[in-house]
Amino acid sequence: MKVFVTGATGYIGSAVSAALQKRGHQVLGLARSLESVQKLQQRGIEPYEGDLRDKDSLVGAARKTDAMVHAASPSDSTSAELDNGVIDMICEVFPGTEKPFIYTSGIWVIGETQGADEDSPLHAIPLVKWRAVCEQRVLAAAKGDSNIRACVLRPGIVYGRGGGIPASFFKSAKERGAVVFVGGGENHWPVVHVDDLADLYVRALENKSGGTVFHGISEEGVKVRDIAHAASDGAGIPGKISSWPVEEARKTLGLFADALALDQKISSAKTKQQLGWQPTAPRLVEDLRQGSYKAAGA
Repeated sequence: MKVFVTGATGYIGSAVSAALQKRGHQVLGLARSLESVQKLQQRGIEPYEGDLRDKDSLVGAARKTDAMVHAASPSDSTSAELDNGVIDMICEVFPGTEKPFIYTSGIWVIGETQGADEDSPLHAIPLVKWRAVCEQRVLAAAKGDSNIRACVLRPGIVYGRGGGIPASFFKSAKERGAVVFVGGGENHWPVVHVDDLADLYVRALENKSGGTVFHGISEEGVKVRDIAHAASDGAGIPGKISSWPVEEARKTLGLFADALALDQKISSAKTKQQLGWQPTAPRLVEDLRQGSYKAAGA
């Protein structure tokens, strides 16, 4: 297949693009700058000059390809508008084509939970309430008269290759001499390595399931205090960790502080069974102590 990937130069999108190429698929990447064009070309990805804000460029790219993965997000106040624009486009272009579409959501739409799966009700935290609405639109498009082969993929907190949210622990270690985490550290994060996640995207795309929710989670819930200790080991300051009270963190991070303090244990058992997905990458604690973060000097 020729797959249109938004965010192909980003953390998740670049890994997904590489995994698609490894499976023999061609990738068309949306590029809004000359720098992005060059980055894509260097990786053997065909660039398509355009912008998420430009409906015509989205339509043009979608019509040139056999499938689409939406993995781009500015993670700011424009995110809801841009995602809804992409969904508007697929509702216009994809009906009757049997082209698969993957919408990237995230596990924060589930809210606080000590045991949820792909079918659990959503109690989205304020930061991502808009994303829960987008999920509903995608699933409705798949189950409605248009019969679009659209699915929702919810990654856990993504790590690996020295990036993602866990990299902030190493930044705080450098700047403050201690690994700083929000809250008391007794909460849990469902996590996934970016390479395992990329493999899941490919499987979901090739499966062409419509109206399905998939969970990209390799470890159902890792205690944040354990994550911080592992990061302190990897940063060369063993045991030097520091709690940042949520109320204080909000003054700097806003609603993102509440997301980091969420206590979640979430299963991906149904996803693994349906797609035959078996994560193989190093676990988070291992990667923090002696893996990609230490190697990258994160």
